[in-house]
Amino acid sequence: MKTNKGISGVMQQWVFVGPALVFFTLIVLIPFFMSIYYSFTEWNGVTTNVKFNGLDNFKHILFDDKDYRNAFWFTTRMTVTNVILTNLVGFLLALLLTQALKSRNILRTIFFMPNVIGGLLLGFIWQFIFVKGFATLGSLTHIGFFELPWLGDATTSFWAIVIVSVWQGAGYLMIIYIAALSNVPKDMIEAAYIDGASRVQVLRSIIVPLIMPAVTVCLFLTISWSFKMFDLNFSLTRGGPFNSTESLAINIYQEAFRNNRYGLGTAKAFIFFVVVAIISTIQVMYTKRKEVEV
Repeated sequence: MKTNKGISGVMQQWVFVGPALVFFTLIVLIPFFMSIYYSFTEWNGVTTNVKFNGLDNFKHILFDDKDYRNAFWFTTRMTVTNVILTNLVGFLLALLLTQALKSRNILRTIFFMPNVIGGLLLGFIWQFIFVKGFATLGSLTHIGFFELPWLGDATTSFWAIVIVSVWQGAGYLMIIYIAALSNVPKDMIEAAYIDGASRVQVLRSIIVPLIMPAVTVCLFLTISWSFKMFDLNFSLTRGGPFNSTESLAINIYQEAFRNNRYGLGTAKAFIFFVVVAIISTIQVMYTKRKEVEV
């Protein structure tokens, strides 16, 4: 009887888990391992002639592909800047909107709304703002900030992407930080103030340590978002001017689907995956150690 119940329980588990596992295998696992195989081949992505070339693709990427190294450096700089600014802005907004403000629910909605807009559409909207809107304001007010060549120079293009990325992502992180801040024990904070602690001391010694699980999640999200950024980067600058803002995702896309070197493109994607996986794992392990229990 117990054996029948055990078999019945296993069957029920497979009924619920099985379909998801099948689709995950077909959509994620099989393409992933196929891409690893193609990274060791010379293939244009169209013909059936797939030539195995060993480590030649990886040697070319590491030693001869200057564009990939430049894209890697740009993506790294953009990721570091995005992670710091997006988390800082999101956390400050969360601190503000957990105060007793009458309009805090409306403000939360307003700050979250940019995250709802798709990256391509958002990029085209901000492209119009940078090219037409700022130029008009600059000609009317002669303020230097609006007269900058926002999408026509390597430095300003970098900061244009960062500004739009932070504007889009900060509201999402704000919601996570608000949830974490709402769970911080109020009596602990009140006791700290009674003992003479300042706001900075309470923030540093009580609030931040207690919301470290949220910090772990937000850092992981922003690192993965920034490294994988494609749509926003593509719609704003398309990697220009002169490939100065070409991200790794755009570089891989150009290699595989524009240059028809699918084997080389998948090799770049595999290196990209390994680097992001290592960085994300280190970040999660480090911030997990900082978490405390109440």
